[in-house]
Amino acid sequence: MSDQPQAGQPQASQSPTGAPATTPTTPSETSAGSFGAVFLTSFTTVFLAELGDKTQLAALLLSAESGRPVVVFIGASLALISSSLVGVLMGRWLSRVLPPQQLERMAGILMIALGLWLGRQAAMTMLPPT
Repeated sequence: MSDQPQAGQPQASQSPTGAPATTPTTPSETSAGSFGAVFLTSFTTVFLAELGDKTQLAALLLSAESGRPVVVFIGASLALISSSLVGVLMGRWLSRVLPPQQLERMAGILMIALGLWLGRQAAMTMLPPT
């Protein structure tokens, strides 16, 4: 019998304490990503998407009008956390119901449809009334 691991099985190694450790070898074990990678990707994506967004402009105006920036910050933060929670829970549910390819396709179609609808709305406001 050889000491080589079979395909798809974790490879055994020694940890600093001398206990056997396993490392993921299949794509399903590594595709989820580490906590730090997922956290950094999520933070960066949402942070950049929200810069200059109407939500940020609304918080700016509310802070200027009320003169209470800390209260506006707390309210806006709770609103963003709540809306993100809805997205995360729906994403989790959809990932259990739909295959990943279909989920990606539906998200792409939704983004294209929203872009076309927003473009139409912008074009309608720019055209002179007839």
